[in-house]
Amino acid sequence: MNEQPEAAITYQSYLQLDTLLSLQVPRSEGPEHDEMLFIVIHQVYELWFKEMLHELDHVATLFRSDRPHRAQHTLKRILTILKVMVAQLDILETMTPLEFLSFRARLEAASGFQSNQFRQIEFLLGAKNESALSRFPEGSAGRIALERRLLAPTIWDAFLHYLAREKYPVPTGHLTRDFSKPVEPTPEIQQILLDVYRNDTKSAEICERLVDLDEGIAEWRYRHVRMVERTIGNKPGTGGSRGAAYLQSTIGRNLFPDLWEIRSRL
Repeated sequence: MNEQPEAAITYQSYLQLDTLLSLQVPRSEGPEHDEMLFIVIHQVYELWFKEMLHELDHVATLFRSDRPHRAQHTLKRILTILKVMVAQLDILETMTPLEFLSFRARLEAASGFQSNQFRQIEFLLGAKNESALSRFPEGSAGRIALERRLLAPTIWDAFLHYLAREKYPVPTGHLTRDFSKPVEPTPEIQQILLDVYRNDTKSAEICERLVDLDEGIAEWRYRHVRMVERTIGNKPGTGGSRGAAYLQSTIGRNLFPDLWEIRSRL
């Protein structure tokens, strides 16, 4: 019996466009015209979050395998993704407050505050917060993924291990710390970083890309806050969040605090 040949891969089938383009399902009556934009923008954000996690995990792997030049290249890619994410807010801001209010009630308890992937990005970058787990049901795929990130080393930890293999005197306590805790600045690491900046161009360039990444996340947070304030003012967010007030509280948190602490000493 002759087997039927497999169908040739096409653009449509490779990207699974039939499935992808069926996932935008407005809930408002009509539906309201701007709800489609809202759904598409947020789905695209989640795709970029997925790609950022993919690239950040790769950066950690490159640090562990002592490939700093490739790590720096990948960090530049992540920075470009962040710029695209910020630019997407320009599109979302074309929606007026009244246009958003026309379907906001249909979101019910749904909120960007519940984005599991963005929480994973925060954890991977060192902004660990065990209380964030409570926002996801026990045993759910999202909760399990976040629990794994909570206990895993961060990008900064991977970089410190790289510096240790480069013969920098990174204290053992920093290499074996409790990874479930947020990254905190320390004088010992700052002294090492001062040496890096003064004598090690290769590693100093990586430090600068990490500062760029920190700034990129901060810019995205700031623009996100302004977009929310522009759209709903000081109203509470959906899903029980504090809206702009919560987002405002996240601005100014440095992901790699040691790299900022040494600026005045260089």
